[in-house]
Parts: sequence; C-alpha cells; structure tokens
Amino acid sequence: MIKIEKLSFNYKKNSPVFNNFSLEIEDGHIVGLLGKNGAGKSTLLNLIAGLLEPQSGQISVNGFRPFGRKPDFLGGIYVVPEEFSFPHVSIATYVKAFSPFYALFDQQKLMTIFSEFELKPESNLNKLSHGQRKKFLIAFALATNCRVLVLDEPTNGLDIPSKSQFRKILVSSVSEDQLVVISTHQVKDIDTIIDKIVVIDEGKIIYDENTDKITQKYYFEMVSSFTDKDQVLYSEKCPMGYRIMKQADASAESAIDLELLFNAIINKTI
Repeated sequence: MIKIEKLSFNYKKNSPVFNNFSLEIEDGHIVGLLGKNGAGKSTLLNLIAGLLEPQSGQISVNGFRPFGRKPDFLGGIYVVPEEFSFPHVSIATYVKAFSPFYALFDQQKLMTIFSEFELKPESNLNKLSHGQRKKFLIAFALATNCRVLVLDEPTNGLDIPSKSQFRKILVSSVSEDQLVVISTHQVKDIDTIIDKIVVIDEGKIIYDENTDKITQKYYFEMVSSFTDKDQVLYSEKCPMGYRIMKQADASAESAIDLELLFNAIINKTI
C-alpha cells in the first residue's frame, strides 16, 4: 500500500513540484500513472522509492517511511527505472548475487519468464540488446514477488511481440496482494492490463478512477462521422474517421481507449 499525505517537495531554487499532495493506492491494483512531460511522475516515483526526501508531509509504503531505506522496506519494493546499467556479468551471476536480498524471490518463476522472453542464464548482460536487458530487468522484478513494483516506462525499447509478451507475463505473474505502479507515455501498451488510472498535471492529481468505473461511465468507439446529436464528449480525427468518447448507457460497454481518455482529461473536456 502507498499512502501519501500533504506532501511538499521542490528541487533547490526551483518552484515546488508538489505542494500539499495526497494519494492513496491499495494493494491488489495495477495502476497507470499518467501525465505530460514535467508533470512530476518521475519525481513521485523517486519519492516512493526513497531516493528523494520530501520537505514536508508523509509517505508510507508497506508501512515504512521510504527515505529511511530500512532493509525490510528495500526488500519489499522493486523499481524498474527507465534508464539502467548492469555490471559486466552473466545473468546467472547477477541473479545469484542479488536475489538473496528479496525474501520471496521465486527462482522457478524467473526461469519461466526467461523462457517466455527467450533469455539464457549464461548470457552476459552487457552483450544483450537494450530490449533484452529491459526484459531481464522486468523478469527479475516480477520474480522478487515484492509487494510494491514500480515500473517506469517498462515498454520502452521493446519490440511489438515483446510488448505483447510483457502484458501477458505481468498479468499472470502478479498476485492479488501486490501493487504495481506503471508510469508511461506509451499508454496503448498498458490499456488492457491496468485497473486504475491516476493522472497528474503540474504536481496535482487531476484524475483518479478505477477502470471498471470508467467503462460504466464512458463509451469509446471509432466512427466515420458524428453530429451534435451524438453528444460526443471528446473526439480525435483518424484515418478511418474519428475516435470518439461519449457517455455510456446501460445497453453496451466498450474497451477503454486510454490515449483518448488521457487527452480528454488533459484538455479538460471531462
């Protein structure tokens, strides 16, 4: 569980990134953390991970104050950063060295994911492509079974088949008592796996809703044209006509067009 209360944070000599910011996310969710560049997403992830200390307010992750960096806290959270580097060792050597830090590490799960991702334990990490190294990091993160997993742009560097694998593996590997936070600009890569959406803008939460509530409230579809009678809330032109978002009714339900929803939120049409 992540609980943030009245958080304030700013970098030296800069205006506040967060001021009186509060957010609560319970276990058992895969959360999409969305926002424009500069909205504060990366800073928020670093605060949750204990890499930054707030000027005021409280952050609790699994009952721990992150910046205290206690061993039990570090063993219960795993962060997959957007930028990363590895020592010049094999996958097997890395796993042997770092897996003991995580009490619930599952070697069998790791090998199963390796098979899905076509990763070989004897491979040298720094001789793999960027995409393969990213897949290793995701596999290791899932095998830790940490209660909180934080993934920053996890699909960057993955090809189309690997993105599909990532979605399947993530959903099948996460248990109901875990919490996964995914921060990304590639919203189409995660729209079928998240069950909660949090949008921040200029250091404030402007949207926070579970996906089942969204599908009950809004209907998404592609049409060749529409009129004012269709009561469209937001639309974007596309090669086949228009992608539209309107109020849902009881007769039908649609999949979420996460990109369209995000743009509607940012443009303040809902």
